[in-house]
Order: sequence, then structure tokens, then C-alpha cells
Amino acid sequence: MIIRLATFNDIPQIMKIIADVVPVMIASGNLQWDNTYPNPEVFERDISLGQLWVADIEGSISGVTAITTDQEAEYAEIGWDINETAIVTHRLAVSPHYRGRGIAEALLMQAEHEAISLGIQILRIDTNTHNQATQKLFPKLGYAYAGEIGLSFRPGLRFLCYEKKLSSI
Repeated sequence: MIIRLATFNDIPQIMKIIADVVPVMIASGNLQWDNTYPNPEVFERDISLGQLWVADIEGSISGVTAITTDQEAEYAEIGWDINETAIVTHRLAVSPHYRGRGIAEALLMQAEHEAISLGIQILRIDTNTHNQATQKLFPKLGYAYAGEIGLSFRPGLRFLCYEKKLSSI
């Protein structure tokens, strides 16, 4: 498995992952994503900003995530200082065909590598309250639960926030 920056040529495979993941999410009660979000335009923007990463297994995209410094305004509701620079992981998805191979963990480790390379000591992430897999994964990787918020762009949904502080860079 290679973790690398995504290219515009990866978008069809990324959208295939999203098309495979969304029905599984909805079936489990997780309505965080749907047939309108995330969309190709979101991923094109991430690529143009150099912040979209993919897990590539022998030429096949098996997972994707955006690694940014973009923090939601609502993060302040749980006491986070959103003016403090943090690496924030968004749009983490793994193809159902590749689950159980450590792909999400590898993508989150890339976020940690990015933080270290930029001299940033804080990593943040949020997940829908119905996403049981990530709620187990994040603490396993050293993220601490920080609180629950709503997000204005996803009305009616609740999100759990997690943070990891790196002790030294």
C-alpha cells in the first residue's frame, strides 16, 4: 500500500468508493454523506489545494482522506481554540472491498506525518454519532474524545470530535 497525494485522474475511483460507502453508511443509520456530498467538486478542490491523499494498492484506490488545516467554526463549542493551527482530517473513506487492511489507520498516520512535517502538534477529526467504526478507531490511534457538536452544513446531524496532541515534533 502506498499513501500518496491524489491526482485529478483518481477522481473516478474516489467517486466509486463514495458510491460504495454511502449505502453502507445509510443502512447503519449514518446519514453524514449522501448522493450530493462528498462530490467530485469537493475532491477537485482538495486536489488543487494539495490536501487530498489516497491509499493506492497496486494501482487501485482503496481509501481517501483530506488532510487540511480547515477547522469548523462549531469546534469552538467544545472549547477548542480554532485560531490555533491544527491538522484536521476530513472525508475519510475506505472502500468496502478493502476493509480490515489498516487503510484508515494508514491515512490517519499520514495526517500525523503531515503535522510533524509542518511543526503542528494538534490533530483533530470529527465523525457522525452513528459511525461506530471510527469511534473505535480514533481512540485506538491516540485520539481523545473532546465533545459533541452540530455542523451548520449538515443540519440535524450530530458529530463527535476527537483530538490528538503530539508530545514533540
